[in-house]
Amino acid sequence: MELVAATKMRRAVNQVLETRSYANRAWDVVKDLAERTDPIQHPLLRSRESVKRIAVVIMSSNRGLCGGFNREIVEKSISYIKGAHQRYGEVAVEVILLGKRATEIATKFGYPIVAEFQKADVANGIADISAAARMVIQDFTSGKYDLVTILYTDYFSALKQTPHAWQLLPIQYPDNELGMTKSAEEAKARDTSYEYLFEPSADEVLEQMLYRLIEIQIYQALLETNASEHSARMMSMRNASDAAKDMIEDLTLTFNRARQASITSEIADIAGGKAALE
Repeated sequence: MELVAATKMRRAVNQVLETRSYANRAWDVVKDLAERTDPIQHPLLRSRESVKRIAVVIMSSNRGLCGGFNREIVEKSISYIKGAHQRYGEVAVEVILLGKRATEIATKFGYPIVAEFQKADVANGIADISAAARMVIQDFTSGKYDLVTILYTDYFSALKQTPHAWQLLPIQYPDNELGMTKSAEEAKARDTSYEYLFEPSADEVLEQMLYRLIEIQIYQALLETNASEHSARMMSMRNASDAAKDMIEDLTLTFNRARQASITSEIADIAGGKAALE
C-alpha cells in the first residue's frame, strides 16, 4: 500500500507544481486588471455592506488511512466557522462539499449542506470542478451569499501539509496565493508593474478573466488537496510498514527465545534421563 500511495503522491505532486505558478500568475494579472477597474462595476469584486450568509467550500479526502489529514481540515473548518460568527455576528453558514469525508464532517457537526460534488482523486482538468465553480459564482452574483470561502489543504512537502481558509468571493486585491510562499526573487519579479494593451477594453477582458480565475483557483485548491492527501497517506502507510516490521522483529525474537528455551529443556531432559540410567 505504501508503494501505491507513493506512486499516486508523485503524480499529484507533479500536477500541483506544474500548475501552481500559472494559477498564481493568473491571479497577478487579474489583480492588475482589477486595479484599473472600479470594483462597483463587477459583482465578483464588490464587497457587501454586511455579511449575512456565507458559503464554505470544504475539500477533504474520499477515503481514510491518511493520518491526521481529515482531522486537521475538520479543526480548520470548525475554527473558521466559529471565527465567522464572532466577526459577523448572526451569520448563516452553509457548506458545499467536495470529498466523501467532508460529508461526514458536515453531518457530524450539523452544518447545512447545500451541495455535494464528487472529488477526483486524480485530477483531469478544469471540468472536475466546473460545476462547483459555476454554482458558487451564480449564488454569489445573485446575492444568495455575501461571502464565499474555500477550505483546502496546502501542499508544502511530503512531511508538511497545512489546512488553509481562503476567501474566494468577493475577489480580494491583497496577495492571497495558493501553495508555498514565493522566494524573494519571485516576489520582486511579480511585484513589477506592467502596462497592458487591451482589446476591446479592460472591462470586457476583466469580465471574461474573473470567471476563469475562480475556476483556476478552485482547481488549484483541488490539486493542492490531492497532493496533500496522497502525501499524508504515503507517510501513514510508511509508518504502518515500519511499525509492522518492528512488530515482526519483536515476534520473531520472542519465537526464537521460546524455541531456544524448548530445545534447552529437551536437552536437559535427555541429559537427566541418561544420568538416571547410569
